Amino acid sequence: MTAVLVVYTDGACAGNPGPGGWAWAVAPDGAPCGSGGEARTTNQRMELTAVLEALRTLPGEPGEITVVSDSTYVVNCFRDRWWVKWRTNGWKNSKKEPVANTDLWMPLVDLVEQRQPAFRWVKGHSGDPMNDHVDRLAVAATPT
Repeated sequence: MTAVLVVYTDGACAGNPGPGGWAWAVAPDGAPCGSGGEARTTNQRMELTAVLEALRTLPGEPGEITVVSDSTYVVNCFRDRWWVKWRTNGWKNSKKEPVANTDLWMPLVDLVEQRQPAFRWVKGHSGDPMNDHVDRLAVAATPT
């Protein structure tokens, strides 16, 4: 069996909305990695972008990636399969309102279906070296 690639992801935002950054890095050494930013965005958009860009970039067969994130928004969506109802309901939430960030969720869900990554939550700012690393990368990628 092929070893599972563990990738940490994070988003950062100075104000919400405001300038923001995203980053991903492969454990245990932090390489390869990627990051970027936007002048006006939200923290949730940056969290989603980090996962989306990691899955777009990293190689591997289905089931060979574990995404580690401090975003319950991201992790719970896939753990609890929120996206299934969203898609069935035409990308509307339980209040019959459009799901926020659909432009990111739709391609991310497609990639998750193809790549079948596992998702694991880590508490942010709790001393996890890789979570702290991607946080620093996301902050550094935030436009000033």
